[in-house]
Amino acid sequence: MASGNQTTEVYVYEQVVILISCALSFLGSILITCTYIIWTDLRTRPRKLLMFLSIADLLSAISYSYGVGKIFQSNSWDCILQGAISTFANTSSFFWTVAIAIYLYIFIVKSNQRLADSLMLWFHIISWGVPLGITVAAVCLQKIGYDASEVSVGWCWISIQASDHVLWMLLTGKIWEFLAYLTLPVLYILIKKHIHRAHAALSEYRPILANSNVSQSRSSMADRKMTLIPIIFIALRIWSTLRFLLMLADSPARQSPLLVTLHGIGNTFQGAANCIMFVLFTKPVRSRLLSIICCCRRHTVHRSSDTSIQESPSVDTPPARQEDASPRGWSEAC
Repeated sequence: MASGNQTTEVYVYEQVVILISCALSFLGSILITCTYIIWTDLRTRPRKLLMFLSIADLLSAISYSYGVGKIFQSNSWDCILQGAISTFANTSSFFWTVAIAIYLYIFIVKSNQRLADSLMLWFHIISWGVPLGITVAAVCLQKIGYDASEVSVGWCWISIQASDHVLWMLLTGKIWEFLAYLTLPVLYILIKKHIHRAHAALSEYRPILANSNVSQSRSSMADRKMTLIPIIFIALRIWSTLRFLLMLADSPARQSPLLVTLHGIGNTFQGAANCIMFVLFTKPVRSRLLSIICCCRRHTVHRSSDTSIQESPSVDTPPARQEDASPRGWSEAC
């Protein structure tokens, strides 16, 4: 079981690809957080949970980008710090992902919003507290450190020199990853079945509803998201799980460049994937973002046209004209 711990080489192109994935995840997590803060009418409970998940994914992206950018070679202080942050953030991300599924299950299937809302405190205690406790224990017992990219891509995690490194790899991530693989598909399948039964019960009334097409479009989009959430989670995380199993079997296939690259992308792209699903593929949020972009573009064109008029020697522009292009006037127009 990983007897001859030969360092897995991380190539430059792998670094570049994974750093791009980290940057996209960073931007995606920031965008999810900003949309929740800026637009108060979008502050639903599920989006609040999604924001906390995005904070965990943001920490993961930052810590992983530092690790893959540096490619650690020893148990340095920044290796241990990076390993601790990524361990905490990655484990917290698992818990928040499952917490969202549990909340939606209770809210939609059990039709008990009061119970779902009452679990918010427990979600915080478990999703922040358990990863923090595990990480602190791992640091205090000197389990976090250089792992020769056995089950990482340049960053630090559990020290490969620790005699019980497999146990700590399970405690600091893999066991929660396995539980998420089992829990997420079951919960979302139950939610989908409940939604389908509700749609079937109302199907005979759809022809007389004035906005039936809009309602059907929204429900189909929600239905696709219910399907995509566990699929995307598993598709991103399965590569790290596969490398972990290959390490247990002491297989050299765990050092395959393709597998290493997929592992790096999977561990770092979660924030970007959530942004694509819940921001770019969500019409109310997407429409507002597009309106802001269009407004900014009109403002830029307006400013450039005013500048060209002011610089023209044949036109004497009045001073009052300059106020039309001010940020205050633009913000009021938006």
